[in-house]
Amino acid sequence: MARVCEFCNKGRLVGNKVSHSNIKTKKVQQANIRRVRATIGGTTRRVRICTRCLRSGMLNPSA
Repeated sequence: MARVCEFCNKGRLVGNKVSHSNIKTKKVQQANIRRVRATIGGTTRRVRICTRCLRSGMLNPSA
């Protein structure tokens, strides 16, 4: 699936946008997903990872 982190499964968030007159319309927030190259199991492949997992070092378990 597109726009989903392969490590934490973070995807889109759906909620309501509420106007001043209390009219509700659907609002979608997408996760901040990046495609990076990672060495997983000795092979290099491209993964989709959210920036929070990327910053916390999920790609490098020894760190």
